[in-house]
Amino acid sequence: MEAKAQARYVRVTPQKARRVINEIRGLNATNALDVLEFAPQAVARDVRKIVQSAIANARYAAGQAGERFDESALEILETYVDEGPTMKRIQPRAQGRANRIMKRTSHITVIVGTKEA
Repeated sequence: MEAKAQARYVRVTPQKARRVINEIRGLNATNALDVLEFAPQAVARDVRKIVQSAIANARYAAGQAGERFDESALEILETYVDEGPTMKRIQPRAQGRANRIMKRTSHITVIVGTKEA
């Protein structure tokens, strides 16, 4: 059984989010939560919430299907970060000029499930 959780418009650059996502790809779901709890990156808190949501979605889906749920058997099957819309801001500079500030956003997706033999 697979379950998916997604966070959209997270205010972090996709490059920074991918650094954290790559650390948990393929891990057991409970081990991934432990890794994310002690990761120094700020986005680790958001990714941890997404993994917890995916686990809760799997628990709910198993209950609806009447199947037995074992959280320790869940693994992170897929994780990816897509680029969201970029907010464009202006920073005034000297002599009437302006610099553009790009505030990037991310769409983070986590899919958990059990590996079928």
